[in-house]
Amino acid sequence: MLQLTGITKRYPGIVASDNVSFDLRRGEVHALLGENGAGKSTLMNVLYGLTAPDEGEIRVRGEVVQISSPNDAIARGIGMVHQHFMLIPVMTVAENIVLSVEPTHAGRFFDRVEASARVRAISERFGLAVDPDALVQDITVGMQQRVEILKALYRGADILILDEPTAVLTPPEITELEGILRNLTAQGTSVIFITHKLNEVLEIADRVTVLRRGKYIATETTEGATEQSLARFMVGRDVVLTVDKEPREPGAPILEITDLVVLDERELEAVRGLSLTVRAGEIVGVAGVDGNGQAELIDAITGLRHPASGSIRVNGREIAGASPHDALEAGVGHIPTDRHHRGLVLDFSLAENIAIHDFDKAPSSKFGWLFPKRLEEAAEPLIGEFDIRGGGPQTAASSLSGGNQQKVIIAREVSRDPQVLVASQPTRGLDVGAIEYVHKRLVAERDEGRAILLVSFELDEVLGLSDRIVVLYEGRIVAEFAAGVTKDELGVAMLGGTVSA
Repeated sequence: MLQLTGITKRYPGIVASDNVSFDLRRGEVHALLGENGAGKSTLMNVLYGLTAPDEGEIRVRGEVVQISSPNDAIARGIGMVHQHFMLIPVMTVAENIVLSVEPTHAGRFFDRVEASARVRAISERFGLAVDPDALVQDITVGMQQRVEILKALYRGADILILDEPTAVLTPPEITELEGILRNLTAQGTSVIFITHKLNEVLEIADRVTVLRRGKYIATETTEGATEQSLARFMVGRDVVLTVDKEPREPGAPILEITDLVVLDERELEAVRGLSLTVRAGEIVGVAGVDGNGQAELIDAITGLRHPASGSIRVNGREIAGASPHDALEAGVGHIPTDRHHRGLVLDFSLAENIAIHDFDKAPSSKFGWLFPKRLEEAAEPLIGEFDIRGGGPQTAASSLSGGNQQKVIIAREVSRDPQVLVASQPTRGLDVGAIEYVHKRLVAERDEGRAILLVSFELDEVLGLSDRIVVLYEGRIVAEFAAGVTKDELGVAMLGGTVSA
């Protein structure tokens, strides 16, 4: 179906894709695996016409082609579903799917009924059930991904590029996606599956190609492969895939939450009378299906949302209803879910991002004057300590890979010596090497005596890192487990069970 041969793409100071070759067969899922910054996105951007290669050849169904824009790619049956969906929230599912190729009547008027009928027909054909008349803003993330896939299929794509398709999905939605891909490939669609998650590669893909630092490393069938062997290909060394931590006796309570009630945007109770304590030198994991109050709980602790009632204390200091600045001053550090929208100012330098909480304090500023050189001097040792690669203090955060952007956030939050560290989805979208680093750092911070609240939809992460686990369901803690609980036990509680251990 597809052959890329000798693809090379250079940017100033870096070769993003260095003589890389890749092929795709009809009806297969071919995973593209590599660390952050390995060149996966560059290679797919070349294929989809978002960037022009400096060297190399592309063949589609045996024919040498020039793809200079996404329109060229779509015309040749290539569709791409980006990690960050490109949908218009205020439009319906059908309107998004047929956008730019709308059915009309009388030659000029949008035929809404025909659009809905076409979407129903294609969704039934491929087993991707959607409601054509629902507004995109009202449907789940997993359903939005279905809409993106249907957009490509509606335009005749039989080669699908899925860029980190599970990064924003819950475990049940990931299972649904696996079924969707099996159905698509059974009908002859070929899928390029870009991911960092080794278990998903082994579960979903037929073959896997590994890139490292812009170079082609290997192509293997997944039969007989292991997570450890794939990790070694990716990173070039053995990677510790399990969390290595010693049991620790926690200290005094640091974060104390009592009878907390938090409302969501609709003024409905998202957190309902929640009480929780996190002690010094302890990682408490919060497990639960997305949308059960996790986001509102985090926002209340970090000052981003005022609770309706209840108490939040850090070392005895009340912070319920405090501003984000006051929460920081009380000793709360925050690794946010979305590093782009809440964690970093992408156009700012690394030095500016690291100083963003304390830029108005000496020695960074004095009498209202900011001293950029001092910001850079403060950032330099942190860049080394936290192994931030891809630039120096003056480098824009936008130019770093996702893993290194996450390290910038961790460096900033940890360097302020917080009493409480709220870590929400700390390894989302990261490769195995970066995940290994983040996990080691969180354990080190626990061992330094910090109280860590970990919120993650990755059950392996919650199980591996946590000293104690609570399960959140419909805004309430319905179960609490000590270390050693099984996935099955957690799964029962996540569905509303009340078993405790």
